[in-house]
Amino acid sequence: MYTVYILRNPTNHLYAGSTSNIDKRVPRHNIGDGAEFTRRNKDFVLVYSEMYPTLIEAHKREKQIKGWRREKKENLIKFGTTILK
Repeated sequence: MYTVYILRNPTNHLYAGSTSNIDKRVPRHNIGDGAEFTRRNKDFVLVYSEMYPTLIEAHKREKQIKGWRREKKENLIKFGTTILK
């Protein structure tokens, strides 16, 4: 199984990614082992996740989420849906 996730840091930055092991991935982001964005912005916590059976599906969903505006990501985090008010 693969996890698509959204992280948030204390300065309210959001980061979306995907991994086969979420328990190991979040700490690695926080020590600077990961995307350039997470190397510059530390102290992320997991605020949302979804599970997918294949890496292809997970990457497709990650790309979709990364293309969204912040409001849509916040609705997904808060309500588990992307419906805008």
